[in-house]
Parts: sequence; C-alpha cells; structure tokens
Amino acid sequence: MPPTLRTPRLLLDPYTPDDEEEFVALFQDVRVSRWMGDGPSSEADDRALFGRIFSKVYARDLFDVWAVRREGRLVGHAEIKRTDAVDGHEIVYALAPEAWGSGLGTELAEALLAHGFETLGLTEVHATVAAENEASLRLLGRIGFAHVRDVEEDDGGLTRVLTACRTQPRARSSRP
Repeated sequence: MPPTLRTPRLLLDPYTPDDEEEFVALFQDVRVSRWMGDGPSSEADDRALFGRIFSKVYARDLFDVWAVRREGRLVGHAEIKRTDAVDGHEIVYALAPEAWGSGLGTELAEALLAHGFETLGLTEVHATVAAENEASLRLLGRIGFAHVRDVEEDDGGLTRVLTACRTQPRARSSRP
C-alpha cells in the first residue's frame, strides 16, 4: 500500500472499496478523462480499472496509487510509476473540475514530485502531457519540469515529455 501523503489542503491515501462510485464519476467526466491515457473510457472499463487497483497494483505492490481527498471528499487521483514511455518514473494526476483553479493541482504535483525525490530516491521524475493541455504544461513548468521531447501519437496527437531533476544540496565550503 502506498504511504499516506499530506499537503496543506489535501490528503493522499490508498483507495478503499467505498471510493468506487466517486472514482468512476471522476473518470467518466470528459473534462478530466480527455487528458488521461487514451481519453474517455466506458463506465465498465473505469470500474474494471478501479478493481485492478486492488487486485493488481495494491496486491502486488506494483506502484503508488492514491485517492486524493479534500475535507474528506474524493477530489482526484494520483500515482507515480515506472514506465517505459519515459524510461523512468512518471507522475499521473487528475482533479475534479470543481477543484481546478485553486492551486490544488500545484499542491498535488509538488507532493508527488517530493515523494519521488525524497521517499523513492529518484534523481528524475517525468510527466507526459498532451500538447493541448496548456494548464498542466504551465503548472509543471512552474514547479521545475522542463520540456525534453515530443512524442507523436498514433492518432496524430502530440504528447510533451517533461522532466524534473533533483537538485543536489550544495557542498559546504571547508574554508573558514
């Protein structure tokens, strides 16, 4: 199970079976799902995805996946996982539209980045974002991600690959 993470306004904790309806509602909202994976899926596919979080991801400790909660209510989804697409660890996150525009996306992405660097010991963390998703591209740029390359998708769409590198602490001078 992933560790619980806290930010000033968010709680990231493992999903429970009781989260299924809110998870499905989040992923069925086309304003959210248009930016996730291959885009909107059927309700049955989203329910199957929710089931795999328990039967595969948590059961086999494959990677960290969290329910994102604010004031006890599920408002998003987050994960960090190793993927071949970036040859490293990638953060994935989504927030419900009612949480947009309030800085929660920045708070969430910063928490995932810190978890990657501080807990997982990574030196780089990646994100893949549709070129049209200007809000996410700006957000990631503000917190230290840099555009490293583009990937042309089979459907002709363009995905931007962004990377944040861990900054090494400065060595202290031995001079008096």
